[in-house]
Amino acid sequence: MIHTVHQVKLSNGARGLFIDIPDASVMNFEINFRAGEYLVEVKKTEAPHLMEHMLLGANQLIPKSKFFQAEFEKNGAYCNASTGTYDIVYEAECADFEWHRIAKLLLLAIDKPLFLREEFNSEFGNVKEELVYLSNNHFRQLSIAMRQAFGLCAQTDQARVKLMSNVKLKDVRNHYKNTHFTSNMRFVIGGKLPKERRDQILDHMNKMSMQQGTGRLVLPKENPKRIENPIFITNDSVKNLYFYLDTFLKRKMNIVESYAAQLLNIILTETYYSKILGTAREKGLAYNVNSNFHQLNGNTNLWLGVQISPENIIGLMDIVVKEFGKVFDGKISQKDIKAAKQYSLGRFQREGQTVGSIVSTYSTKYFYDQKVYEYFKFPERIEAVKQEDIVKVARELFSQKIWGIGALGIPNPELINKVDKKVSKLWA
Repeated sequence: MIHTVHQVKLSNGARGLFIDIPDASVMNFEINFRAGEYLVEVKKTEAPHLMEHMLLGANQLIPKSKFFQAEFEKNGAYCNASTGTYDIVYEAECADFEWHRIAKLLLLAIDKPLFLREEFNSEFGNVKEELVYLSNNHFRQLSIAMRQAFGLCAQTDQARVKLMSNVKLKDVRNHYKNTHFTSNMRFVIGGKLPKERRDQILDHMNKMSMQQGTGRLVLPKENPKRIENPIFITNDSVKNLYFYLDTFLKRKMNIVESYAAQLLNIILTETYYSKILGTAREKGLAYNVNSNFHQLNGNTNLWLGVQISPENIIGLMDIVVKEFGKVFDGKISQKDIKAAKQYSLGRFQREGQTVGSIVSTYSTKYFYDQKVYEYFKFPERIEAVKQEDIVKVARELFSQKIWGIGALGIPNPELINKVDKKVSKLWA
């Protein structure tokens, strides 16, 4: 979708992007605060999560959560919120005809929540149920356990349930006060946004009564360390094996490296004809293999994950070691690079079909480092990647020997140690 980006800074310190999409029939809002779990002591880990659950509820205008939701959704609008290690994001989407009503309601909820005792009691139960529900996601549990082992900010869902009793209503209110101030607020709003609409939204934001604060809260400086022994989570009900492999580079990738990394990922795992997933499927070893790159503050992480029968894991790791080894040796054909670029360009076009997807593309980067994604430069950036760029970024990701593996399932220490020994060649 053709669009124009307007970057704005308000007098109260809030910053954001307006994505003007003239042909849009919906409006999409994402409002972010650096307000995640890293900002509270461990025993209060669930304070941000509980606060997020309560905020889109009772407020100064509408004194009950279900009445607020009924008013918000009466014309089919959608709202939600999510809490992570670093941020809380409030999101909404509505039909274009009611953009002004929804914008006012969303900003009101964020600006003037009531945090009622009865709603705290209700959401306490709901958050507990959510954590129990999430604890059934085996990949999630393994991922969190590995984050802990690497020394990153993380608590398992089981631990979070036990810690919940430490959180009181006053902790929720204090966390709101400590994090929800305008200079810590970032937003990306997309839809039909001529200047008149942008000015009206900015006017509402400038009139928010929350404190201005002293600027954007700083991300934690995390320092991942090598996992010396494989992580294993025993679960006798799981008959196959959940497996993760992680490696870290202790710096952020630059622009060239990030585009090279995208192509590397496509070549290795993103298609049924990719070097790792494609070969594994040809041999009947794995239904799916995923990998991707993740930027932390001052670090870059490459992970590879698979759910696989125990008897197939060694065969799959043979493929993983062999294919990464080829990349390290510079053995990537121009044909494979060209195919990855074509796939990447096609996916780029598909992902730009909705207002929500465009907003999400910008917000992912903007909320992290306040940089504006150069959306329309994507084709030329991808096309400019050379073979040596892909080889270099692959070697770099394994150069500092900060790595580890983890598995979840029926215990088999001998098998996991074999896997550990086999994949260790990647960092040799």
